[in-house]
Amino acid sequence: MVAFTINGQHQELDVEPETPLLWVIRDELGLIGTKYGCGIAQCGACTVHVDGQAVRSCSLQVGDADGKTIITIEGLSPDGTHPVQQAWLAEDVPQCGYCQSGQIMAAVAFLGEHPDPTDADIDDQLTNICRCGTYARIRAAIHRAAAIAKDAGGAP
Repeated sequence: MVAFTINGQHQELDVEPETPLLWVIRDELGLIGTKYGCGIAQCGACTVHVDGQAVRSCSLQVGDADGKTIITIEGLSPDGTHPVQQAWLAEDVPQCGYCQSGQIMAAVAFLGEHPDPTDADIDDQLTNICRCGTYARIRAAIHRAAAIAKDAGGAP
């Protein structure tokens, strides 16, 4: 039995502790916003937050999430009003959109540690892959989200 809180809901699941967290999120809980990309923690499509840290859920065993708090894209902001989500829409970031939930979750964690990032910070710290190559729009959206949060007097 594995127990954790996901998107504010306590869950107790009878799953093998070695199962990747990604498959528990998608197959057991039906939260399909978190995507499978590579399965080896390289692309970042599966990024979620575990105790506030961006984690690639395809490589984290669910047993290692026992007792922790997990946030997926569905739990970030049910109405899409999170500053990063607002910035993503304003900058028209998605092209195919497949990687975007992971990109957004990585950006939120990044901005929590770098509230006023430089382009170099973004390029160095955010390693999620976008096959469509929307990196310039991702960078612009991260700067916009930082500005939105600053104007609101809070952290993104």
